[in-house]
Amino acid sequence: MFARPGGRTRRRPHALGARHDRRVSDSVRGHLLVATPTLYDPNFFRTVVLVLEHSDDGALGVVLNRPSETAVDETLPDWNPVVSDPNVVFVGGPVSPDAAIGLARAGSTDHTDGWAPLIGYLGTVDLGRSPVDLPVDVQNLRVFAGYAGWSGGQLDTEVEEGGWFVVDAAPDDVFTREPTGLWASVLRRQGGKLAMFASAPPHPSSN
Repeated sequence: MFARPGGRTRRRPHALGARHDRRVSDSVRGHLLVATPTLYDPNFFRTVVLVLEHSDDGALGVVLNRPSETAVDETLPDWNPVVSDPNVVFVGGPVSPDAAIGLARAGSTDHTDGWAPLIGYLGTVDLGRSPVDLPVDVQNLRVFAGYAGWSGGQLDTEVEEGGWFVVDAAPDDVFTREPTGLWASVLRRQGGKLAMFASAPPHPSSN
């Protein structure tokens, strides 16, 4: 279950395009953070993070490309029929690993009880309820254990120091059937210099 901290309303992000200029002056809520090849922190090495919240108070997101070996039906059997392949829980980040966040595609862009849109028809659902009890039709679901969190100004600093590329999210990034290849595929579709990083070796010693 995921709820916005304090129920505060966030302002909509500007259209950022492939913001690999390493400046974060606006909210990047709804965009991707793609770890640069030199980010060796094991929690975020070659990760792709979808930003769910970003304000002066801090930021919160989930890692999209770290599937676990735990099947969703082991913990949330009611939701299993709408889970996208691979049908496992994803490691959303190092913070609160016992907390479950559900990202779903549903047939509504209106905020309702148990459903909070993020980008278009993509949003968070209340996993504490049965999908048949929600006022929206959930079509796809990805379940994350834990999340990535940053204090006020921390994410901005990490981007400015070259830890992350900030790029647009594509509709199917959350529900890709090949999550382990997401880091390279997101970089390749940016074109130009960013696409070149997709083939970078895991460590400089591999050259």
